[in-house]
Amino acid sequence: MMEPKPTPTLAQETGPHPSRRHKDGIGWAELHRRLETSQSALRRGLNPTFEEKRTILRERARLLAQESKEEEYLPESFLEVVEFLLGSEHYAIELTYIREIHVLSEFTPLPGTPAFVLGLANVRGQILSVIDIKKLFDLPEKGLTDLNKVIVVRTSHMELGILADAVIGVRSVRLNELQTSLPTLTGIRAEYLRGLTKDPLMLLDIDRILSDEKIVVDNPS
Repeated sequence: MMEPKPTPTLAQETGPHPSRRHKDGIGWAELHRRLETSQSALRRGLNPTFEEKRTILRERARLLAQESKEEEYLPESFLEVVEFLLGSEHYAIELTYIREIHVLSEFTPLPGTPAFVLGLANVRGQILSVIDIKKLFDLPEKGLTDLNKVIVVRTSHMELGILADAVIGVRSVRLNELQTSLPTLTGIRAEYLRGLTKDPLMLLDIDRILSDEKIVVDNPS
């Protein structure tokens, strides 16, 4: 008669043994090794070595430089403007406000209007008010010549012409170089300027100009 096999005790079932393996094939020695590796990695993460710190800092610097370079080429970080002369000073208007640039051949003065209102001009069949920013800003006069241009600007509710002595061309202005605080400019010029570059180039605030009742003269119907 066969004797029954002894029933294993709890210690025998669960106690660690170098040769004992889990059902997934990983032994206790391997589990201990992995645990020690994880704890060592955690300690290094909390207290990195000098070389690891240098690597982290270099990587952070690389990422920051990359983000700065990407930001530099974002379309919204630049303004496309038309640069023009008023006397000896350089001014600009954002390109999105400009409908066209027209040579001023003749105009009709408007009696009883402020001095900066040059008059009415026929621009491709449309009668527009033309203002002389030089007189508005009290700049030195320059006589009218065949080179005088009218820059036709518009917003959603208004259109008029701005007199320029000469149009230089289109250029890009970086927004982060545009000084919105103008300590050297006072009075009405500071009121109607959006900003100033180091050149200096003075950017007109067309929204402000075309919504100011003191400037805009209604065109005859």
